[in-house]
Formats: sequence, C-alpha cells, structure tokens
Amino acid sequence: MPTATFSIEDVDFLAKALLWADSYDSACLLHSNEFADPYANVQSILAVGVKQEIVADGTNTFGKIEAFKAKHHDEWMFGFFGYDLKNELEELHTTLPDELAFPEAYFFTPEILLRFQDRKVTIDAPVAMDVPSIYESICDIVLSFDGSTLDRPFQKRMSKTAYLESFQQLKQHIQRGDIYEVNLCQEFYQEDCAIHPPSAYWKLNSVSPTPFSTFFKFQDHYILSASPERFIAKRGTTLLSQPIKGTAKRGNTEQEDLEIIQRLQSDPKEMAENVMIVDLVRNDLTRSAKAGSVAAERQPQVHTFRQVHQLVSTITCEIDPNVTDLDAIKRVFPAGSMTGAPKVSAMALCDRYEKSKRGVYAGAVGYFSPDGNFDFNVVIRTLLYNRTKQYLSFHTGGAITIDAEAENEYAECLLKANGILIALDTQLEN
Repeated sequence: MPTATFSIEDVDFLAKALLWADSYDSACLLHSNEFADPYANVQSILAVGVKQEIVADGTNTFGKIEAFKAKHHDEWMFGFFGYDLKNELEELHTTLPDELAFPEAYFFTPEILLRFQDRKVTIDAPVAMDVPSIYESICDIVLSFDGSTLDRPFQKRMSKTAYLESFQQLKQHIQRGDIYEVNLCQEFYQEDCAIHPPSAYWKLNSVSPTPFSTFFKFQDHYILSASPERFIAKRGTTLLSQPIKGTAKRGNTEQEDLEIIQRLQSDPKEMAENVMIVDLVRNDLTRSAKAGSVAAERQPQVHTFRQVHQLVSTITCEIDPNVTDLDAIKRVFPAGSMTGAPKVSAMALCDRYEKSKRGVYAGAVGYFSPDGNFDFNVVIRTLLYNRTKQYLSFHTGGAITIDAEAENEYAECLLKANGILIALDTQLEN
C-alpha cells in the first residue's frame, strides 16, 4: 500500500478532509483534540472508503466480528458496537421504539487512511491511487460548513413528569435491594430534520472538544460524537478502562472552577457513584485478566472539559494470553458507567423504565490496529442521525443511587445536553 507523509500548512486541512470523506459510503474520524493522554495511540485518524465490511445481523455478533478481524488482522478496522448487543450477551429483550434504525454493530477496513500527528499527515492508499493527488484534492476543497443550525427545539421522548416518575420507581428498586445504582437515560429528537452532518459535527467539536471525538458515517447513518469517555483500550498486554461517574458544571471564573472541583471531589454522593462503577469495571476486567493484575487508582481524577468537570477513574489489568480481543470487549460490554449495578438487573430496569431504544447511544466506537492494540469510546454527548428518515436524536442520562435527588439528576441530564444545543443553536421544548 503506497504511503506518503505531508506537512500540513493549511490550518483547515482536517476540516477539508472531513468534507472530502463524507463523499464516501463509510468514513470514520477519531479526533483527540490533542488532549494529553498517556494511553493515546494516535492524535487523530481518518478512515475512508470500504475494502471489506461486516454488518451485524443480530446473531453471534462478537463471534462474527472476531472471524472478520482474524481475516484482516494486519489491517486497521473501524466500527461500532450498539448498546443493545447486551441482548445477545444476557437474557434481556428490548421492545422500545427505534427510529434511528442503526445496525447493532458495523466494522470496515478502509481503502484510504490518514493519520495526523504534529502538523503532519501520513496517507495510506491502494496501489491504484496516487497518494499526492489525494493530498492535493483535499487541499483544493473549498471549505463550506453550513446546515448545523436548527429552526425548532428538540422534542422530549420522556417528559419531565415521566422522568421524575421513573426516577422514583427506580429509587424504590434501590430501597428494596434489587439494584444499588442505575443509569436512567432519556431521548431528545427531531423529525423531518435536514442537517449537513459534517457541519454539525465540526460545530459540536468546536463547542465541546473532547479526547474521544468521533465522526462516523455508514451509508445514511451518522454518529457525531463529543465523547469524553474511554470505554476500553488495549496497549500491548495491558487492558484499561476509564469510566466517568461524577459531573459538575463549569464555573464562570477560575476561582469558581476551583471551588466546584473541590466540591465535586468531596461530594459523598458523586464519590459513591464513582466507587460503585469502579468496583463493577474491576470485576468485569477480572474475567479477562491474569490473576492478581487488576489495579485501580485510589482517587478518581477530575478532568475538565469545555462544558463540565468529570470524575474519571482508571482501571488496568494484564490480559490473559488465552483471551482474545473480542472476548475482552464482550466481557465488559456495555460500559458499566451507562448501566448500573448489578449490571444485568440494572439493564433490565432501564429497558422497563426508559421510553426509547438506546441503539448506538451507550455503545462504543473505535478501532482495532494492525499492531494488536484497540481503543473504544463510550457513545455519550452524541448526535445520531438517519439522513434518509431525517431523524435526529441524542440521549442524556445520569446515575441514580440511594442518595440521589430527582431534581438534581434531571438538571444533570440537561447540563449534559448543553454542548449539543449550543452547537445546533437550539434548545429543548418546554
């Protein structure tokens, strides 16, 4: 495969590359926004065009992706796992409405790969393609982002009254001992909505730059994500997960920010949420780990983003050499930060009290690389779009524990929606 590296002199080159990529049936941009990350493998990477692909049909999904990966082990693979693959892994069933109609999972090996590092781009392309001409054709694109502003508010799939009722029902399950934490999510949506997905993504990324930002296109389906959370990654023989649990708004001044961070770090409810999820993820990772190798940071770290402060924990282990990559992912899927604990009981209750299928939301997007590493985010702070149906949607959620208060948790859901609403210059219906 021909490869060439070019210095990036055009400050808009990545934006132009995104517009260029949107002309293909499948494309994936994983964009770190240059956040400092000791586990980062690449700053940003853009996969374009399809050599081979696999679309989940709802049976033995992880096994089929495992076989697909084995055939293409020396190539990059990009794709997503939908949250409702949980139904294949556990005795669960989802009958909630699904207007977005994404497949449960999808992966592809790209025709063209652009890797961005330190103001340079390395382009890999098929033998039949002229690599310099790809670079030049991107440079020649006239940058025009339009179509990310909406003329009406998002509708609520779950009214505030319905949310508060579901909250109280779930609180009763906690008081009875059925569960001790659950992540209740709600959908906001627009029908007959025409947007230009690259424009919407670029605006979202400018409003909410995050380390796991993603633009993913599969035919007429789009994932436009400002995710701050790593689900699971592999670096050599090390597996790691970095769940987020604990959220606070940004302050108006540096001093106010510091005070909010201190309150977040000392808030018993937020810390209890984090500890519960760390325990859950630690237990999940144990199923793929060498004995005694699972380790967690004692104190979650505060990560500050444009819209919010978050409590982030890091759990690592050494992978058992007999465990495959897909097995390791399957054994922790879906992300514990988006379910609750005990995990299966919490997921069953989410299906019972939520009003729409999560689909890709709360699933994972990422890559497998030829060197044996992989990295997947948690699909949160994300717009999902079906261009054919002109259906646009996003979810937000928050953890309910024994000490949670309904009004506070509802306010946290709205806080998490801010980045998307600002990016699209709209609001939620009353």
